Amino acid sequence: MAFKSGFVAVIGRPNVGKSTLMNRLVGEKVAIMSSKPQTTRNTVRGILTTQNSQIIFVDTPGLHKPSSKLGDFMVQSALNTLQDVDVILYLVEPEFKIGPGDRYIMEQLQKVTTPVVLLINKMDLSGPDQLESCFNLYDSTGLFSRILPVSATVGENMKMLLETIESFLPEGPHYFPEEAYTDQPERVMVAELIREKVLQYLEQEIPHGVAVVTEKMSYRGDKELTEIQAAIFCEKKSHKGIIIGKNGRKLKGIGKAARKDIESLLGHQVHLELWVKIKEGWRDQDTILKDLGYKQDS
Repeated sequence: MAFKSGFVAVIGRPNVGKSTLMNRLVGEKVAIMSSKPQTTRNTVRGILTTQNSQIIFVDTPGLHKPSSKLGDFMVQSALNTLQDVDVILYLVEPEFKIGPGDRYIMEQLQKVTTPVVLLINKMDLSGPDQLESCFNLYDSTGLFSRILPVSATVGENMKMLLETIESFLPEGPHYFPEEAYTDQPERVMVAELIREKVLQYLEQEIPHGVAVVTEKMSYRGDKELTEIQAAIFCEKKSHKGIIIGKNGRKLKGIGKAARKDIESLLGHQVHLELWVKIKEGWRDQDTILKDLGYKQDS
């Protein structure tokens, strides 16, 4: 059997389960997860290599109506991805009608020739009548090469999904080593793990005015210990106080939770230092967005 390889975009409205699905398929945590929408900002690649194929999943920012330059970047990043992949996985929830957000996404899908596999997520929380109604609703549009019910959270129908993806992939080489599961640099993954904990600890207090940059990573003892210094950027002085918390408790909690995940990522002990810095209006300033890594590819 000829070896296949290719790129697969994972798209959908914010908070529909894209990062959860990619982590499930890859078998490693390559994309941060949060109950808040628009958690993913840059395109994130996860790599799955099997005996017959190598699939490079691209987790895109959720498609939504942007309200800032950062939002513009996120949406444009997702739309550009659709032109450059071999398969598109489009996640929806099992609803009885198609809302404006999904109609907007389907308008964009009409502009591409890439095969689109519709995934009705959260099948474990839905009854058969609800799934059938949703299936028929989307099937009537004629946009989709396949429609599959799945559950990213519990892993239902993952084998069938992978077989479906492989059926659309062209013959190709190993783009990455077999042991690779992402192409993200460690510094980026470290920053994203910290941002995930910020989102979890802040709940609804500061939705998306936060960015994280890994400013320094140094190794000691033949990589037995990694010292990391990272900055959490926020937009207002009042936000800084919320992130730090009373007597620094919230920042300590963020650091402790992040360090645990970073140690799991790197495979050894980590010493993590966090600072909170203010960059007013950073989401609408091109220079700051570029410095923080949110920029269009040249």
